[in-house]
Formats: sequence, C-alpha cells, structure tokens
Amino acid sequence: MASAEEITVGARSVRISNPDKVYFPEHGLTKRDIVSYFLSVGDGILRALRNRPTTLERWPGGVFEGARLSTRQDNTGDAFFQKRVPKGAPEWVQTARIAFPSGRTADEICPTELAVVAWAVNLGTLTFHPWPVRGHALDNPDQLRIDLDPQPGTDFADAVRVAGAARALLTELGMTGWPKTSGGRGLHIYVPIRPQWTFTEVRRAAIAFGRELTRRMPDHVTIAWWKEERGAKIFIDYNQMARDRTIASAYSVRPTAAARVSAPLRWDEVTAVTPADFDVFTMPARFADVGDLHDGIDDDAHSIEALLEMAERDDRDHGLGDLPYPPEYPKMPGEPMRVQPSRKREPDTS
Repeated sequence: MASAEEITVGARSVRISNPDKVYFPEHGLTKRDIVSYFLSVGDGILRALRNRPTTLERWPGGVFEGARLSTRQDNTGDAFFQKRVPKGAPEWVQTARIAFPSGRTADEICPTELAVVAWAVNLGTLTFHPWPVRGHALDNPDQLRIDLDPQPGTDFADAVRVAGAARALLTELGMTGWPKTSGGRGLHIYVPIRPQWTFTEVRRAAIAFGRELTRRMPDHVTIAWWKEERGAKIFIDYNQMARDRTIASAYSVRPTAAARVSAPLRWDEVTAVTPADFDVFTMPARFADVGDLHDGIDDDAHSIEALLEMAERDDRDHGLGDLPYPPEYPKMPGEPMRVQPSRKREPDTS
C-alpha cells in the first residue's frame, strides 16, 4: 500500500497521502479514486469554484456506516466544515477574507486552479461549498441561488414539478436559470446576476421569488422557515442567500454510500433523470460526452430589480415583510420575532 504519491495537476505537483485509503467502503472507492474523479470533471468543478471563497466539507475518515458530520451544537462528529484556510496550505492556494454575520472574519480558500481542488481532496474534502460571490466583490452576490428542498412526504419528482414553475417565472422576469441536482433529493437553480446588490437585497429577492411560487402552487410550495409549518411541500430555502450560507457546488461528491454527485442538467432532461443517475462512476463518462452543462453560466448576468419591486409590493399591499434568519444570526433589522410558532405565548386576556 502506497504511503504517498505525487501527481501533476497543471503546473503543480500535488502530494496525495495514503492514496489507497478507502473513502466509500460500499464500493471500495479510495482517496485516489476520488481525486481522479475530480480531475476528470476538472473544467466543471473549477468553473463552479473559481475565485469564490469556498468552505470545505471534510470527511478525513471516509464515509463509513455511522459517520456523523459535526454541527455548531455538536463538534464531536467524524467530519466537519473547514471555513479557514488549513494550516500548511501551499503558497499557491489563494484566499479571500470573508466576514461572518457576527462581524468576525476568516481567510477562506479561493480556488484559482485545479491543483487546489486536488490538494483539498487530499485533506478529505468531498463537498465544496462556494459562496455566491467572487474574490473581488465579497459583499455582492453574483448568483441568485434557488434551493428546492423536498420536505417529508415529498421527493425529487415533486421538486421537478416546482422547478418547471420556477423556470416559467424566471422567463417572465427575463432571467435564465441553470439547474442541477443537489446530489440528494432536491434541485438547485442558479441565476447569474450583476454583483451590484448586497446579500440583504438578494435574500429579499429570493423571498419574493419564493412567495410568488407559493401563490402559483400553494399545495406544492412553501416558504415557511419553521418546519412545523411546511407540511409535505417543496421548501424554497430563501436563507441560502443569507451571508455565510452556501450550497454544495456542481460536481461535488455527497457523503452518501452511493457516492452521488451534484450534476448540472439541461432543462429538457430535468423531468427525465433521477439523482441516482449521477455518481462518481457515471459522471466522468457523462462529462466526457456532454462537457460542462454550466459552461456559459457567466456569460449573461441579470438584474434583480423586478424581484425587489415584487418584494416592495408584497410589503406595501399585503404586509409581507422580512422572514426569520438562521438561528446563528444576530437579530437583523426588520426581522420578525424568531420564535417557533408552537412556542409563542398566547396573549393574556384575563
């Protein structure tokens, strides 16, 4: 068993330690196999990450039965999110200084070449979580990301149904969406936008988009933040546009036994595929055949003014203001009470 290998990626030499270490026991996939997978989709993964601050989801022990991901509440898991650049990173691993909602900052990796991806995979990274910003405009998103998240009682087919309505709405707004599987049960739609609005404004646009979808498909779509209010519907996770919230990139490997990946799609195939169609075994051949289906995503950036006007009308005509932020956020201006509905105290009328 090799203790280490040196591979050449572009102009760099990247050391792969313990290349025979098994990452996915069910299929015998090793660290070497996962590095090879990412190199096979190199143009695609780099397009998804290039110049974007990126959080690393690291599974250094692989994806074994019972393995857990650490959370803010419990950091004793087998895997973890790495937001700060790891110690000992090569000098060619560039970084960007991001600001968290708390006001604290961190230097996060900002990939500029494929060798950075290989280096990160050597550290156990399976899933890359890029911010919707570029290194030169860290406070101004250049993507509106629409997360179609199936709730209990729904599945991928329900997300597909909602994706069709989302595409129709985007067309009415003069916007183009780029779909991909999440690698799980859901779908993501990325909309390139001009980087001239703040996170707060882009999040507000996402809320307006979600509210309009709920009006069009009230039995199938929800934008309720509290799980107890969602029901068996597709949740439009508007908080994915809040600062420091990220979505798994295209081509990322998800930590499931099947080693599925997040796959860019053509709109005409959204209704014909399932998440199980895309894994580290099938994606290299698909990529060789069709290339990166998100090639061109950066060619035409849209305005969100129409969505911001929609948000203004919702507020003015229907009293629909802001919605709750994630729990780790400080209280935000204009945010409603961040109290789970079932825990709200009834007013004392005695």
